Amino acid sequence: MAAITESVDSGVGEGIENRLVKPEESDQVKKLNPEAKEFIPCYKKKINNQSLSSGDFAITKKHSGGEEFNKQDGRRRNGYNQGRKVRLSGRGSKAQREDSIRRTVYVSDIDQSVTEEVLAGLFSSYGQVVDCRICGDPNSVLRFAFVEFYDDQGARAALSVGGTIIGYHPVRVLPSKTAILPVNPTFLPRSEDERDKCTRTIYCTNVDKNATEDDVRIFFESACGEVTRIRLLGDQLHSTRIAFVEFAIADSAVAALNCSGVVLGSQPIRVSPSKTPVRSRFTRSPFTN
Repeated sequence: MAAITESVDSGVGEGIENRLVKPEESDQVKKLNPEAKEFIPCYKKKINNQSLSSGDFAITKKHSGGEEFNKQDGRRRNGYNQGRKVRLSGRGSKAQREDSIRRTVYVSDIDQSVTEEVLAGLFSSYGQVVDCRICGDPNSVLRFAFVEFYDDQGARAALSVGGTIIGYHPVRVLPSKTAILPVNPTFLPRSEDERDKCTRTIYCTNVDKNATEDDVRIFFESACGEVTRIRLLGDQLHSTRIAFVEFAIADSAVAALNCSGVVLGSQPIRVSPSKTPVRSRFTRSPFTN
């Protein structure tokens, strides 16, 4: 039986990221981040041997000899919105999810001044960017992101961006282990405190149906750090369960992303950054064994 993908009733499932996006709901999930306007990728030239700049922001590709090149780049108009709508509406099946993962790269060591627009603009030089999400503690010096392309060819080409200096730091680019997930805007953070909690929270799917909150807590605390709150959802009628895990610090949530594919109980779990907090009024799930 497929993993749980839909919200349970409102008394139990508040905060669940809805993975099945109906056509009529697609317009509601456009914003990648509750504080950011939807971006349009704005650069079109290759960054090899170049530096892209926007105002005071600079992107530099270093050569083996240590030389740096700085040139202004123009704007890119590449049909971003149309590509993104197509992809968001097709995330339901396992095959489509795996395809989405192949088209996504994981970018780390991102300067805190970098916006989703700038990052997508950089990667649009390698293929059509259909989605981009910067994650991590906004107060941290470095953050991470997921960038999804229209096809896997763009994702493969984007791996060469590794080592590019964006702002003050060279970024690392790797194939992603997870896809970018749409989110029901009803469950987005409602306050600064909840936004902070989101940076410390992960969304875990394909959890063994026999796992308890204690099992999940012990698993993540042994691998990543202190867990402050857990929401475990599901029942014995479904083959797997889902969990929201909130950590004491954002670095632990980042470390937890590396647990994708690790077996918890009898199932390899999938871990993604959460765009929704664990609501404080739900301290334990009534479905917990």
